[in-house]
Parts: sequence; C-alpha cells; structure tokens
Amino acid sequence: MALRAAGRKSLVDTVVEQLRAQLAEGEWAVGDRIPTEHELAEQLGVGRNTVREGVRVLVHAGLLESRQGNGTFVRSAADPAAVLRGMRHAGVLDVLELRVALEAEAARLAAVRRDEADLRTLRHALAELHEQGDRAADADLAFHLGIVEATHNAAFTEVYRFFSAQVHETLVTSLGDHEMPPIDLVAHAALIDAIESGDPAAAERAARAVLQVPIDVVTALIGT
Repeated sequence: MALRAAGRKSLVDTVVEQLRAQLAEGEWAVGDRIPTEHELAEQLGVGRNTVREGVRVLVHAGLLESRQGNGTFVRSAADPAAVLRGMRHAGVLDVLELRVALEAEAARLAAVRRDEADLRTLRHALAELHEQGDRAADADLAFHLGIVEATHNAAFTEVYRFFSAQVHETLVTSLGDHEMPPIDLVAHAALIDAIESGDPAAAERAARAVLQVPIDVVTALIGT
C-alpha cells in the first residue's frame, strides 16, 4: 500500500501520523524492515531529513528499532501513545485500582528478590518524601518505581514506567486537591520494612494498605 503524500504543514508530524497508520494497518509486520529513508521520502514527497526525524519519533515511542548497518525494523504494531491517550480518560479511582494490582504484586516479588542496593534506594526515596512533604507527587512516584525495580523483572519495570506517566498525572491532580489525603509516610515506611523482611505476603498487605486510604476517599467522593 503506497503512503499518502504528506502535506506542507507540520511535515514531521504528518510523516509520523502516516507511518503510525501504516503500522496499525499492518503494512509491515513486527520484525519487518521498513523502506529506506530514500524510499519513504519519495513515497511521501518530503525530504530525507523529515523522514529521519519522523522515524526517530517512532523509535523513541517503541514502535520502530534502528539497527546500525541493517536499517529500521518494526518493533511493535501497538502504539503506546494511543494507550496513554485512552488512559487519560480514566478516572482517579480507575488508576488507583490498577496501581493496587501492579504494586501489590511488585511488593511480593520485591520481598523475595530485593538486594541491599534496592533497600538503600527505597530508604533514600522515603527520605526524599519526608524532606519534600506529604504531597510530593514526584518523590512518591520515585518511591513506588523503586519497588517495581526491586522485582528485577525487566518486563514489569518497563510496563510500570509506561504506566507511570498516567500515575504521575493523577498524583499531581489528586494531591493538589485538599479533599485527598496526604501521603502516609508511616505506611510507606512499613512497606519498606515488609520488603526488607523477605515476607511476600506481608509486603503485599503493606502495599495494599498504602493505597487503601486514597481509594476509600475517592470512593466516598464519587458516592456523594
């Protein structure tokens, strides 16, 4: 299927949109090498530099992969940006419930697999929370990402990093609302203790406890 010629406005954005569409429509399968910059430039009616920038955007998005000396290959047909756009329509409670599912399992795995470096990272993150205050969304996100990284599961970490963009947006929104409870620093410390103890069941309970209060508050607000 030939690519539609790009317009003259926002050329890089147009190229990105058309390449995304071709990937979604199955023009190239996962693992396929896409046409060269020269070929794409001719098909789109744009310069090679424009194509190069468009391809670079999709490489950063995880859809394409550049291999030195071999060309550019399809890494995924699923567009992460589309998923994020959909998640932005999710409510605070939706995100909190998904966080429970991810972070409770992360805590279980971290309790079994964490090492001393992981525990130091978590203690440092907790110290940052204490220093920045109980409404510091960035520090709270770093704390929970530290737990996920302590699973030593690369796939889990990548999924959570992807999800964390929506977590961050929700935290900034909710923690700025004085109807939401502040971050429970004691519960966060108890979660580290449970992970350090090596007890996966205790770590899971502690992870759920950290998020239960905000879930209860949001549920009550929705019901009012």
